[in-house]
Amino acid sequence: MTVPPASPSGDEPEPAGQGSRGGLTVLCAVALLLVAMSLLGGRDRAADAPGAAAAASRRPAVPQAAAPASPAGDAPVRELPRSRPVRLLIPKIGVDAPFTRLALGSTGQLQPPPANDTNLVGWYADGASPGELGTAVIAGHVDTKTSAAVFANLNELEKGDVFQVVRADGRKATFEVDTAETFAKDDFPSERVYADTPDAQVRLITCAGVYDRTVRDYKDNLVVFAHLV
Repeated sequence: MTVPPASPSGDEPEPAGQGSRGGLTVLCAVALLLVAMSLLGGRDRAADAPGAAAAASRRPAVPQAAAPASPAGDAPVRELPRSRPVRLLIPKIGVDAPFTRLALGSTGQLQPPPANDTNLVGWYADGASPGELGTAVIAGHVDTKTSAAVFANLNELEKGDVFQVVRADGRKATFEVDTAETFAKDDFPSERVYADTPDAQVRLITCAGVYDRTVRDYKDNLVVFAHLV
């Protein structure tokens, strides 16, 4: 099953003009989330949802791509057990932010983090957790009506940069950036961004591009692709 793409809510604040990227506004509801249910991959979510029924089956087998080797030459870490994220640490751009859970609204749109908290990131809680096998989705505002927000400088991340997710189980999942790309919302490569993966990956997502005052939304999304190391 495929979730319909998100659409502008119509009540997004206009850009403040105070963000480091020339006034990008709130997360634009991640016009993205065609989060095909492949994000769930048939995995059991009971670890984060007490009382939830276990999934009937595991994900279908997928070809195993070679995992990235660790800098020390140790065996690569392919995945960690499921555990909710607690804090996102991106030293290069000064991010040290707590997480909130994100869910899909009635229209299939990914609900953004609260706009009144500029230092908060959201995790799509029905998808993979950061470090778990599959694709975890983390979204954040780029700015608000009044100030820059947590992902104001996300566009500065480059291939090879490293960031961490502190998890509720006490582990730190370390990720290395593969690429950072900007996509037009009307030509968004949903399968590439959201498809399930044979290793543990993360997507960091925010708004980018030109602000369209007619629809009160940005025309593009910035996506940072990263893998567990």
